[in-house]
Amino acid sequence: MDYTQITYEVVDRVARLSMNRPRVKNAQSRVLLEELDDAFARARDDREVRVVVLRGEGDSFSAGHDLGSPEQRADREARPDEAGLRGRYGGSWDRNIELTMRWRNHPKPTVAAVHGDCIFAGWMIASAMDVVFAADDTRFLPTNFQYFSVPWDLGIRRAKEVLFQSRFLSAEEGAEYGFVNRVVPLAELDDEVMEYARSVAQNDPFQLRMIKLAINQAQDAQGFTPHIYGAFGLHILSSIGESDPTADLPEIEGRRRPMVQRAIENQRRAEEKRKQR
Repeated sequence: MDYTQITYEVVDRVARLSMNRPRVKNAQSRVLLEELDDAFARARDDREVRVVVLRGEGDSFSAGHDLGSPEQRADREARPDEAGLRGRYGGSWDRNIELTMRWRNHPKPTVAAVHGDCIFAGWMIASAMDVVFAADDTRFLPTNFQYFSVPWDLGIRRAKEVLFQSRFLSAEEGAEYGFVNRVVPLAELDDEVMEYARSVAQNDPFQLRMIKLAINQAQDAQGFTPHIYGAFGLHILSSIGESDPTADLPEIEGRRRPMVQRAIENQRRAEEKRKQR
């Protein structure tokens, strides 16, 4: 596959997958997701590769799903999903559950290098990685999205607190709550991630695979995979409910999801409150 929205390189037995749509903050189009999936498979099959790093070009890791860039609109016209709820469910499942679960279960260690905005679908793919490094400028925003890993990433009560309010998390909060492994200065993020990845790549790949499998199985024994599958239906209901005439948060056509808008407003109010102190 010839990549148009990501780049792929192998350095010191580390495959570096870079989302490369900086103009739209690496919004996740269907093409980008398909290219990432191909790249993850390529890294899986390359015996030289022992670790995979996922990162984003530009000023953000990923601002979420692509809600309507010219490229995304053209792709939808060329390859439309089936109409109605069946198409909505099937397309979303294929792109957001099937792919993300496959990346979560990738046989090699994976590391996310996160910076800038990491919103909704950005959180999803970062969560699917084994280790998360975040630059100190990172803004995380979770919600009841398709791959609903948030209760596992933050814990039950913390997930309720954050999602009920709809607010951004700083990199430091992400580390405090257990989602982020390390917080580093933005200028040092790539170097720190590659230093860690190189050290992991020195270990025996079979042992790394067995360790990862054992840890993922521990999580699955607690119900992770059935929860992800079950929560997907609630996400579909939630997203359909955004269009209800009685919904409190109006849709903003072509810009952002209503809950993202609410989070931005909440952050502005919090900043104004801090300035008044």
